[in-house]
Amino acid sequence: MSDLLQPDDLYRRLIARDANLWPEGNVSKDRLGWLDLPRQMERQARDLARWAATIDQEVVVLLGMGGSSLGPLVLAAVRDAFGSPKGRRVVVCDTTDPTTVAAAPIEDAFVLVSSKSGTTLEPNVLFAHARGRLADPKRYAVITDPGTPLAAQAEELGVHRLFANPPDIGGRYSVLSYFGLVPAALAGYDIEELCGRVADVDGPGAVEMGIAMGSAALEGRDKTTIVVEESQRAFGLWVEQLIAESTGKLGKGCVPVPTTDEESGDDRHLIHVRLGSAHELGAEFQRFELATAAAGHVLGIDPFDEPNVAESKANTNRVLEDLPLPDVPTEGPEAVEPWLQEQLRPGDYVSVQAYLPYGSEEKLATLRRSIRDRHDGRAVTAGYGPRFLHSTGQLHKGGPPSVVALQVVARTPGPHVEIPGKPYDFATLIAAQAIGDHESLLAHGRRVLRVAVDDLGELC
Repeated sequence: MSDLLQPDDLYRRLIARDANLWPEGNVSKDRLGWLDLPRQMERQARDLARWAATIDQEVVVLLGMGGSSLGPLVLAAVRDAFGSPKGRRVVVCDTTDPTTVAAAPIEDAFVLVSSKSGTTLEPNVLFAHARGRLADPKRYAVITDPGTPLAAQAEELGVHRLFANPPDIGGRYSVLSYFGLVPAALAGYDIEELCGRVADVDGPGAVEMGIAMGSAALEGRDKTTIVVEESQRAFGLWVEQLIAESTGKLGKGCVPVPTTDEESGDDRHLIHVRLGSAHELGAEFQRFELATAAAGHVLGIDPFDEPNVAESKANTNRVLEDLPLPDVPTEGPEAVEPWLQEQLRPGDYVSVQAYLPYGSEEKLATLRRSIRDRHDGRAVTAGYGPRFLHSTGQLHKGGPPSVVALQVVARTPGPHVEIPGKPYDFATLIAAQAIGDHESLLAHGRRVLRVAVDDLGELC
């Protein structure tokens, strides 16, 4: 290992915001605000607590996608796993599935709308839908970067509060900014303690973890397997996005495989995570962010851009501009195993991409294990679409060509749930997103099978 890659030296240069750690033209200049943000947010803790105390509703619905939703989802789930701190129930709605959207308890909730750019399709259509069900602007708060179209809309509507987030933070590194801490405050977290735990992080040790992760990927052990306890498995959703979207580009990448089981293999690099309390999340968030930035240095990629994320979005828009939807052939569940047997090669991993209603988490976990066990412990990931389009989708298109994608769609379209101001409903939108991503995968030469089911259990 060269002197440049020594953990102490790399950590020193990272916290000094040395853009030369990554390839020329990287976007780190506008993306490293997360390094000292926890100390800044500690000073906002009392203000957030006072504001949260003014909210009467016991349920919070968060409308967001990607970096603005996965952190809050983890914070809410881990809080529930430990049974504390006591606070409001946080429901994250980061899907366009009509069944899930219709079931969101918006009428009884305080609603957070989160979007860094303020132009992301999913939170915008969810916000439009929510306003049709809950008109009172004082039942909403908005989190976005300064000067975005969403910020302007929030000011025009007169929402309860507009949180302008520091703009020099990428979405997947934003969990300890307003994007994560506003819902955390509403959920009952002590924000000062949550951010204060960052001081517990061994910076050079976190960088050393990242160096090991990147080096393992270059040596062929690119399946970064994150082992968490069953009660804390939601943490895997956040860390999966962070690693996949940050490192999966230029044909390289660490393939994150969140699991609650001990998994092994010649292409695996194992990292164990065990939380002793909900507030320890603050330290773990920062530790993995430091590690991921260091892994990007080792891989010779920019860990702060996402060059392939826009492709599926563009395909979706093109599909929606030419309605009705095209007829894309699908297979039945019986086709899956023969296809996998034919396609899989050493070093490949399977990505299960379920464009289905939420509520199938246990079946997704069962399916993931089933495919893994039928194929000699092969790495398998599983997630909901369109959520993964803003996380692991970057890895699927821009990372190693070892992905074997299983796209699962509903055999029967979901119910009609209107999107105000749009010529299509949510069922049409999620179908278009699946079609758009299918086209993007094929355009990159990826192997993908599109399967239609009535219930995910048909594949287990």
